[in-house]
Amino acid sequence: MAAEEQVLSPAQRKPTSRKALYTALTVAIVVNLAYLFGNHQGWIEDVFIGITVVVLLGVIVSDVWLRKTGLR
Repeated sequence: MAAEEQVLSPAQRKPTSRKALYTALTVAIVVNLAYLFGNHQGWIEDVFIGITVVVLLGVIVSDVWLRKTGLR
């Protein structure tokens, strides 16, 4: 069975769709921001939601920057 499989380098594989990545991350950001409007008391949850949103935005910004500079 292994003799019949093609050996592919990582460069030959189909790259991940940027549009799908940005869409999924944007949806995740919107869902996380929607958690801020709940019936919870206290601010600890809000801090962790904010950190999560900042990390997700950082992924988008860093990917755009790396692609723009040609490093990715």
